[in-house]
Amino acid sequence: MKKRVLGFWEIWNMSFGFLGIQMGFALQNANASRILQIFGADVHHLSWFWIVAPLTGLIVQPIIGHYSDKTWTRLGRRRPYFLVGALLAALGLVFMPNADMFTAFMPAIWVGAGMLMIMDASFNVAMEPFRALVADNLRTDQRTLGFSIQTVLIGIGAVVGSWLPYVLTNFFGVSNSGEDGGVPLNLLLSFGIGAAILVISVLVTVFRTKEYSPEELAQMSDQEEIPEDEKSSLMDIFTDFAKMPETMRQLAWVQFFSWFGLFGMWVFSTPALAHHIYGLPVSDTHSETYQNAGDWVGVLFGVYNLVSAIFAFFLPVIAARIGRKRTHVISLIIGGIGLISMYFSPNQYWLILSMVAVGIAWASILAMPYAILAGSIPARKMGVYMGIFNFFIVIPQIINAFIGGPIVKYFYNENAMLALVTSGVSFLIAALLVRRVKDVDEIIETANE
Repeated sequence: MKKRVLGFWEIWNMSFGFLGIQMGFALQNANASRILQIFGADVHHLSWFWIVAPLTGLIVQPIIGHYSDKTWTRLGRRRPYFLVGALLAALGLVFMPNADMFTAFMPAIWVGAGMLMIMDASFNVAMEPFRALVADNLRTDQRTLGFSIQTVLIGIGAVVGSWLPYVLTNFFGVSNSGEDGGVPLNLLLSFGIGAAILVISVLVTVFRTKEYSPEELAQMSDQEEIPEDEKSSLMDIFTDFAKMPETMRQLAWVQFFSWFGLFGMWVFSTPALAHHIYGLPVSDTHSETYQNAGDWVGVLFGVYNLVSAIFAFFLPVIAARIGRKRTHVISLIIGGIGLISMYFSPNQYWLILSMVAVGIAWASILAMPYAILAGSIPARKMGVYMGIFNFFIVIPQIINAFIGGPIVKYFYNENAMLALVTSGVSFLIAALLVRRVKDVDEIIETANE
């Protein structure tokens, strides 16, 4: 039994929920630091508030992957998990900017940090099964296309989420200044709209996508279904971790430096622009100029996501010509140079060029490692290994969360722009490490020519 070739729109619908997930994720990335600063967080404490998000991902992703490998319900194998994750993430989106409603129970900053944790944990619950679903449903020769389409949808959702506060203010006249120094109305509306689109887009995937049963996948991979009394337990995640394929170990270091850099960009972009580009003192987190800087960060994040959505259409063609590894190397180098160039930008408009470069790297980060990885993983372990692979996304974020703030305070003299330069250097290190990765699919294809 072989997997059938899927049409473009079947692949599109299969990943359509990622549009809403990434819209919510973009709203979080572009505005969470800003909201936490409004609630009273210092710039060098920001990364500590963010630490809970990747920490929950470290725990949640492999568990979700393990159980989704063994789940079969009326909704299928993966779909129940990203449906539940989407609903919980939507609640986090609604309540985070409204955290000051709960000040009778605890300070708004702690409620906001708690909502950040719930949001990110829920995004993790939703995202991991989407990665596994693409690997489950697509043949080897369609996987690069599948992950590229997923990247396109991620880009579209992220553009809408990143630009929404700016658009509401500049085209619809919605205020970007909060009453009594609170969260601006444009953010409150943006997070509510993002929650609604998140739920709707995931429902499209849930009801428009079919899945192969675990038994069918076992037949397709020439494996016998494991007898019930021999099936692994949750604790076998640790065994699977120890036995991870060689390609996965090599990609782990690439992912580490890629996501270390991304986390620094997400956490420190707003204070970096406010201080380095707009000339505001570090203590200013409530002025109109600071809010304008925050809105512009949303625009810039939209730019890199728009570029990634466009570039993703070309990734399968480029990878077919020069290979997935070389494609990823070049993309990471371009992104690293883009981040470093932000330090030298004379004004906020030049930063658009920097974000174009970051967008190229982002498209490749979202597609190439997963396309390379999928060829080295047993089909019946796809979910758990995709979850374990997330370790190498969240661990660098946790490390950056611990050390990023103190580095900015004590080594960079509270100049957060230098944290973005560090992110660029991290991308360049990741590019060097790609050369060590063994792409199993490309080796097999070369041997068969």
